[in-house]
This record gives sequence, structure tokens and C-alpha cells, in this order.
Amino acid sequence: MNRSARYILGLTVIALMTGVTATSAYAEDYKVSSETVADQKAVFATVETVDQISARARISGTIISLNVKEGDRVEAGQEIALVGDDKLALQIKSMDAQMSATAATRTKTEADLKRVQSLIGSGSVSKAELDAAKAAYMNADNQLKALTSQRQVIEQQVTEGKILAPTEGRVLQVPMTLGAVIMPGETVATLGAQAYILRLQLPERHARSIKVGDTVHLDREGKDGTSYQDGQIILVYPEIENGRVSADAQIDGLEDFFVGERVRVWVSTGERQAIYIPSSYITTHAGIDYVTLKEKDGTGLEVPVQRGHVKKDDTTMIEILSGLHDGDTVTKTTGAQ
Repeated sequence: MNRSARYILGLTVIALMTGVTATSAYAEDYKVSSETVADQKAVFATVETVDQISARARISGTIISLNVKEGDRVEAGQEIALVGDDKLALQIKSMDAQMSATAATRTKTEADLKRVQSLIGSGSVSKAELDAAKAAYMNADNQLKALTSQRQVIEQQVTEGKILAPTEGRVLQVPMTLGAVIMPGETVATLGAQAYILRLQLPERHARSIKVGDTVHLDREGKDGTSYQDGQIILVYPEIENGRVSADAQIDGLEDFFVGERVRVWVSTGERQAIYIPSSYITTHAGIDYVTLKEKDGTGLEVPVQRGHVKKDDTTMIEILSGLHDGDTVTKTTGAQ
């Protein structure tokens, strides 16, 4: 065998060995098939409180203490502010003076009544004098009771100067300042009830596709670094405004967000066909994702793909948005190529 023949034979052996190696490198195949999934649309939602309640003043006066500020959490019945009225203190002093005078009058009429009652048996006093003594005592006693009731009314007005939180929640607004003059019915603080919801705004073409009970997914992490769970739509408003339909969704853990904060959520707006493959079949080179597509002759061809979201019920499956078709076969390398 001459030198040229040996060279050609060597090349042939190398090629055969390379083919065997390449064939053995692709050992695991995965048949690509499409499936029907919910078509998730990204929309912006606003964190809202279920109820906004105003803590209002019941008496007029001056705010002498203000115990909360914006952002504070309050419990139901917690004192928010105290309204004082100097006239009430003067009225109480005046009432005390009248009660003292009336109490002295009642003491005198009571003593007169007892004296007349002790003398009525001896005939020293008449029946008319006894009736007059009884009437004087009853009049003084009733006056004292009336003044006591009036004083209690004023004391209740002083107590109503305490402005209490009507519910548990977070303080959203405090329009008043310390020392401000306030009238009955004016708002001292606005509270957001403890329950928070997401207010979604969707184009009206999706109005027929969303319904109560649909799943929504909050696509961000909370301030403590933990992901929030999926929630559900609890209300779809029956009115379309400015070409948009509104819906409320309930998701746990919204208390850490600001009221009025805009967040991105995913909501189902119908169904579509999607392709999922195991993440282990995807390789990344220079920032581009590739999969090895198995050709009809058994060889592998790397093709770029665009990956989507992780499958919610199986985190090992990745959606492929482009690059693969239904019926393709992808293979995983188990050796050097």
C-alpha cells in the first residue's frame, strides 16, 4: 500500500470514528408537541383598599393632640386625635357652682321637711305647711338631678372630643394639623381598611373572556423578598369606561404595597397553543438560547430559540416561543460533539 492509499484510509477511519462519536453523543430525544394553555396577558393593576373610612370630629374645638401620621397602622378604637373646647370646661365649672347652690338648698329644705314632720303630730304645724315643705324639698331635689344630668351631657361632649379609629387599617391621609380649629363632621384622618385588592384595567375586547374565579399572577416580588401566591378575580364590573373593563382580584400579602401602587399581573384572556420542553435541553451561548434539533439522517443541528415563561405546574418545563414546531424532535447531548 502506497503512501497516498494509507492517507485516504486514515481519513476514512477518522470520519467513521467521528460519526460514531457524534451518533452516540445524542442519546436522549424529546418529541416536541403543542398543547392548549391559557393565554396569559400582562396588564397593570393598582393596589387599592376595599374600603376607605374617614375618622371625623363629633364636636367643634381645637385639635390639642394628634397621634397618627400617614402610613401608620391603627387598631379599631385606637385614639387618633383629641379635640378640646375651652367653653366646655367653663360650662362644667358653671354647672358645678349651680349644683353646689342647689345641693345647699336641698339640704335646707330636707331639714325643714324633717322638722315639720316631727311637729305635725303635736298640732304645732298645719297640713298645708307640711305640703309646702315637701314641695320645696322635691323642687330642690329635682333641680339638683336636672343639673347633674346637664353636667353629664357636657362630660359626654368632652369624651366625644376623642376621635377613635373606626376600623383596623392604615392611615392614608391626615389633612389636619395640631392646633387647627375643627367643626363637627370634618375629617381628621382617612383610613384604608386592612383588606387590600388589585384593581385591573383590561381592554374591552377581553370583557367576555374574564370571569369571577379566574386565576391571576402577580409578576413581582414583595419587599421582603418572597414571591406572592396567585390570586383570583372576585369581581368583574358590569360597566365599561373609556374602552376598558375593570375587575378586582384578591391576592395575599398586598399589605406591604403602597395604596395606589401600580404592579404588573398576568390574567387569562383565552386559550392558545404552546410548546414546552424540559429546560435541560436548552443551552446558552453568548446570551443566545439553543436547542439541538435532530435531523432525519440522525445528525444534530443547533437552532436558536426564544424561551418564554416557566410552566406553572411543572417548573422544569420552559415555553418555547419561536424556533421549534409541533412534531420536531430535540435531543440532549450526553458526550462531546
